[in-house]
Amino acid sequence: MFERFYPDAWLASTYVIPFEEIYDKGYRGLIFDIDNTLVPHGAPADHRAIALFARLRKIGFQTCLISNNKEPRVKMFNQEIQAMYVFDAHKPSVKNYIKAMEMMQTDRSNTLFIGDQLFTDVFGAKRAGIRSILVKPIHPKEEIQIVIKRRLEKIVLYFYKKRRNRMLFP
Repeated sequence: MFERFYPDAWLASTYVIPFEEIYDKGYRGLIFDIDNTLVPHGAPADHRAIALFARLRKIGFQTCLISNNKEPRVKMFNQEIQAMYVFDAHKPSVKNYIKAMEMMQTDRSNTLFIGDQLFTDVFGAKRAGIRSILVKPIHPKEEIQIVIKRRLEKIVLYFYKKRRNRMLFP
């Protein structure tokens, strides 16, 4: 019932993802959400985010930010990162996931999405045919509409964990 919202992986943080292993598996494009995936909501790029994107370039990845925020927010964050970006993306709409892949010159088979929300980030990636990694939100302070979604996400994640446990221990 909730499978359309299930990520391909669920990790504690963007900053623990083994990107070298992902590259070795053939992935060449990474699409990232910004707020609560890379930095707290509304924050500029910090030293960890800057170092991460330098590392990703060195590995050989193409990167693109895709955000539902307006351009000033995305542009401000991207000043230090220097990735491609799509603003006002209307996630979970598929259109801008495809646009991001076109910008990176990648496709569904070699692109991975990383984000912190099931109903926008992961669902959109799944609809676009892209594998996804859900990360735990960086900071608990969020806008009210996101707080409401988080309560619904807890239900979906409960069933995701149950299913995952059954798969690990048949």
